[in-house]
Amino acid sequence: MGKLKAKIENFRFKGTLMIALVFALIAAILFVELSGVQVNFTQKQLDLLPKEQVVTKTAAYNALKQETLLLYSTADKASSDAYGQFEVILSDMKWGTKAVNLAKTAIPSLANYKVVIILFSDLSYVGDRIIDICRWVQEGGNVYFPLTIDQNAYSSAIENKLGIEASYEYTLVDHIYVDGDFMVGGGKAFAVPDAYESARTIQLSPKTTKVYAREGDEQGVPLIWEASYGKGKFVVNNFGMCDKAYRGFFAASLSLFGEVSLYPVINGSTFYLDDFPSQIPSGNSTYITRDFGTTIRDFYINIWWPDMMNLSDKYGLKYTGLAIECYDDAVDGTTDAQPDTGTFLNFGNMLLRKGGELGYHGYNHQPLALGNKDYKDIYDYKTWQNMAAMEKAFQHLVDFCDELFPDVKMAVYVPPSNLLAEEGRQMLLQEFPQVTTLSGIYLPDDALDFALLQEYEVDENGVVDQPRIISGCDIDDFMTMGAFSELNMHYVNNHFTHPDDSLDPERGAELGWKELKNRFDSYLSWLYTSAPNLRNFTGTEFSAAVQRFAAVTPEMQVQDHEMVLRIDNFYDDAQFLVRFNEKEPGTVTGGKLTRLTGDLYLLEADRDTVTVRLK
Repeated sequence: MGKLKAKIENFRFKGTLMIALVFALIAAILFVELSGVQVNFTQKQLDLLPKEQVVTKTAAYNALKQETLLLYSTADKASSDAYGQFEVILSDMKWGTKAVNLAKTAIPSLANYKVVIILFSDLSYVGDRIIDICRWVQEGGNVYFPLTIDQNAYSSAIENKLGIEASYEYTLVDHIYVDGDFMVGGGKAFAVPDAYESARTIQLSPKTTKVYAREGDEQGVPLIWEASYGKGKFVVNNFGMCDKAYRGFFAASLSLFGEVSLYPVINGSTFYLDDFPSQIPSGNSTYITRDFGTTIRDFYINIWWPDMMNLSDKYGLKYTGLAIECYDDAVDGTTDAQPDTGTFLNFGNMLLRKGGELGYHGYNHQPLALGNKDYKDIYDYKTWQNMAAMEKAFQHLVDFCDELFPDVKMAVYVPPSNLLAEEGRQMLLQEFPQVTTLSGIYLPDDALDFALLQEYEVDENGVVDQPRIISGCDIDDFMTMGAFSELNMHYVNNHFTHPDDSLDPERGAELGWKELKNRFDSYLSWLYTSAPNLRNFTGTEFSAAVQRFAAVTPEMQVQDHEMVLRIDNFYDDAQFLVRFNEKEPGTVTGGKLTRLTGDLYLLEADRDTVTVRLK
């Protein structure tokens, strides 16, 4: 044994042997990467529900008891537009609501309702009944004014009841400062895109009101407040915006009513990589050459992807890569592309090893649409010659992915540039039943009114519409507001980016990848500091969470020392945001309660009945 040890110690080529071993190890790793062998070290947190167990959001909502009264009028444009938003907000919050159009119907008796939402700026639509409504609040009712209240004889008659001591002209709302104890991610001011003079300059009584948001900073004009009146309460919004990017403010405002208030949420965070894996562009880029002195290919392989994997490790992100086979313009069903399979395998397998997922983006980057689709000179995409050509090309993508990743189930489809015609949707769902998630966009763009704009919904076959909220690394004011709002509406983050963002000046390429990465890192830091228990999901896991969110119908009872929540359509998991307005929570059975901020908690139910002791 000693002689053998001596021979090893005296071996002249020890250094060479070590180098050879290192290269052998690298070769083995590369072989595994390129061989198509998949290893996924994480199990799915949630699985898609079987078709027979799916309950749509509409069916769940229709089963609710109507305890909220919503007053609006189609004769008033602002009210009618706002109704379109509140119809979705209340449905998603599972607040059973009776909507009354005052252009056709009189205000009914308030006796059977707990909350009345007055969806008007001009209270003359409510008329003299506003006095009866105030008496109802005094006796224990709750009234919510979501829109900035115009100054007229009707509003002047009730201003003191709303806690208003004085009001003046309108003021510009270019930032909304949110109390850190009111909404998740608050404690700061959020810039308002397209700001205008939308709030009345108001002074409130400190004795009867509590302010949750102000214009600009902590000393600014009140924008959200509650006012106690007798045994009841008013909640007033004074910021004037009522579109999709502000839904979280309305949900948070509604949660101020009652001893305890709750609504279901999705609780999920997912990150899509569009055009990944795909063919890496050849040649050079002005900004990549400027900053790194290398080719686009080397930048993707040696800089961008390692940085993205480091962010995955830092925050626990699960990427869902969306494969695209080639970038040719063929729309006649011919599929002659010769993709670099080595690149696909390398990137795809590394993503899978990180616990990620692969989905479909397209055979090429031509949206699934026929000649009846009009892109209004915004895009120069072609349209497919016929349904057969469209189906053949998508089948080629499916076969290509099955060949490279034979053990991987792919279920998510994201359309190129978020463009999907109705005939494309029908073709996918009929001919490719493995596609169970369609992902478009959540926030509207007036210039792209033909894009796939979605809500979080599930059809009767279990297919999930799962919109992505924000994109890229240079997240602007509009997206920041939307991200903050959705963290409080659905408790979600849904983001997508492209590898070529760092090549495109319209997506921040002039800033350089280092700055883009730092800005993305800053967003992630805010997100996971604000919501550390946000669940990191792949696209399919996120859709499974949407199925459960859409189905649940909560029924809550609050007694002196106990809150009991019964959940219909409960499968194995349900998530809620709960605000304890007048009580403090104690021990929990049937779930887990985690404080998010102030008196706002996340309730994770693992049974269909949850009991919370109240202090």
